[in-house]
Amino acid sequence: MTRELWKGNEALAEAAIRAGVEAFFGYPITPQTELLEYMARRMPELGRTFLQAESEIAAINMVYGAACAGVRAMTSSSSPGISLMQEGLSYIAGSEVPCVLVDIMRGGPGLGNIQPSQGDYFQITRSAGHGDFHPIVLAPATLQEAVDLMSASFDLAFRYRTIVIVAGDGILGQMMEPVEMPPFVELPTTRPEWALTGTERQDPHVITSLYLQAENLERVNLRLQEKLGAIAEREPRAEAYMVDDADLLIVAFGTVARIAKSAVHAARALGLRVGLFRPITLWPYPAAALDTLVEAKSGVLVVEMNAGQMLDDVRCIVRQRTLLRFIGRMGGVIPLPDEIVRELSHMARVARSNNGHNPQRTVTRSR
Repeated sequence: MTRELWKGNEALAEAAIRAGVEAFFGYPITPQTELLEYMARRMPELGRTFLQAESEIAAINMVYGAACAGVRAMTSSSSPGISLMQEGLSYIAGSEVPCVLVDIMRGGPGLGNIQPSQGDYFQITRSAGHGDFHPIVLAPATLQEAVDLMSASFDLAFRYRTIVIVAGDGILGQMMEPVEMPPFVELPTTRPEWALTGTERQDPHVITSLYLQAENLERVNLRLQEKLGAIAEREPRAEAYMVDDADLLIVAFGTVARIAKSAVHAARALGLRVGLFRPITLWPYPAAALDTLVEAKSGVLVVEMNAGQMLDDVRCIVRQRTLLRFIGRMGGVIPLPDEIVRELSHMARVARSNNGHNPQRTVTRSR
């Protein structure tokens, strides 16, 4: 297979098509609109369903309906659009039907701007809607990884009958990189046994998230929690980069992790032993893998394009065992390797001055 130059949003769309998406419903919003535009052309060419809805609310409910029929359905949006989809996502989770969602994050809160951000971390990992549930959240750092995870997302969604979110940002959506596309998968010829059957048989299935009796709803929730426990045990993914001899550890995801890799090399050129831990699944968070790494480090630096949302997860894992620092840029401002290296140099000095016994504190550095 050959590598071709692709734009991020279009690469995600083509990867979803090759992974077997049968129906796409969406609404334009920058910086993900090219994904929708690509689907508008390619899906009808292949005899598949494309519909531009009148809003993000309509789009997610169309996904819900198609998913109930056992169809490989998906949508895409950006931060304010994802906010509008929250109720529908909760219904989908409560009904235990599979779907895939791409979130190309932009600056906020509010309308914000169309610059890259990681400010959706809370809303996509903490449940993506009301109730006790989590979607699986995949955070690629390169276009090749985005394509690969797009292919995996439908398998995960149907394996667990759950929501899978592929989370990128405006940089990932707009950048261009060489990508090796996977082959086309065969579209299913039959529907899952749980799918709606309409009037085709005497025992049509019922899919609902409405359980008026408290005991019935609790049973549903207990089943959901059991499934989430299995996902949390089986599906965490992470990359550990140059961590074996590292004294200081950067934790970053997505686009920021790429910047952090440059900072790792720059810091090592200065004699600092630095490594990178990159969560690929934001939920389930790869807590066990990070917990093992933290034990031998003199400091951990979390870098994000937000005010410290993943920082909450890292803080729970570090548990004051070592120095924990944070760099956060907001509003579409991108952290640069130089400022990461400056903070790492400061952390190294703190570690030396304390003979390896670091003060147990978190310092937020955002401008």
